[in-house]
Amino acid sequence: MPKKKPLVVVTRKLPDVVETRMRELFETRLNEVDRPFSQADMVEAVKTADVIVPTVTDRIDAAILSQAGPNLKLIANFGNGVDNIDVVTANNRGIAVTNTPGVLTEDTADMTMALILSVPRRLAEGIKVMEQGEWSGWSPTWMLGHRIWGKRLGIIGMGRIGQAVARRAKAFGMSIHYHNRRRLPEQVEEGLEATYWDSLDQMLARMDVVSVHCPHTPATYHLLSGRRLKLMKPGAYIVNTARGEVIDENALIRQLESGALAGAGLDVFEHEPAVNPKLLNSDNVVLLPHMGSATIEGRIDMGEKVIINIKTFMDGHRPPDRVLPSML
Repeated sequence: MPKKKPLVVVTRKLPDVVETRMRELFETRLNEVDRPFSQADMVEAVKTADVIVPTVTDRIDAAILSQAGPNLKLIANFGNGVDNIDVVTANNRGIAVTNTPGVLTEDTADMTMALILSVPRRLAEGIKVMEQGEWSGWSPTWMLGHRIWGKRLGIIGMGRIGQAVARRAKAFGMSIHYHNRRRLPEQVEEGLEATYWDSLDQMLARMDVVSVHCPHTPATYHLLSGRRLKLMKPGAYIVNTARGEVIDENALIRQLESGALAGAGLDVFEHEPAVNPKLLNSDNVVLLPHMGSATIEGRIDMGEKVIINIKTFMDGHRPPDRVLPSML
């Protein structure tokens, strides 16, 4: 008698090639209309599924997990971060959690570099001028920005993405500095020509551009607090393609409005999808709708990782991308 296929509930629309493969391997319940799951939808899913495939916008907390049925054994997150999942509670209930690390590195680094270039060079302002038909011709003193060649870049979180950003920024002539929980091996530092700062405060005070690449955890919530943002040089820029919660957004807005910071490039927000109107109305901020990892190639790679994690787990083996509480 053939082995029964596991019921896999997918919370959002995924690329067609990924969904087709899932249907071939599993009994799959897809979200054809791509409507975000409500809390009631998620409760129904955890009660009935063997595997749930959520995304970063799905909150699976202790209250949701307390209603999980006996069949739920795996949460295969479609995303690198797992701050949307209560991993500790899941682990205590015998539910494994996996993610999709590594596949978004180059895409997110590309978008980070785009923001590092666009904010000092005032690209968003230039686009707005063109769209509104306000350009009256070239002038030697109009729309002057700042070159990034020779500027100091401070990277907060020197994992895969941070290092990929460092490689790009180095090619643009920037001086690479970083703060990380653990210092990189000497040969990695030499390859990136990167300077390690044990003190985040001291690094912030000396950088021209600061780029955030750490996950959102209780320890990193508002890591860039109002106090720390005030340490940054007047004329400095901040870029965030990681998680909005890492920066105290209200404090950031105050620094931008006062001119204490020259500008910001943000792909993530503290309360997304809500965006503070003061950011929307600011001329010295470039805002993107959380699209740092949005490439076809990246999404398909993520889906393939999800499938491998599910199949490996259901075959009785440890999935390659399992996330344990000790890893957080």
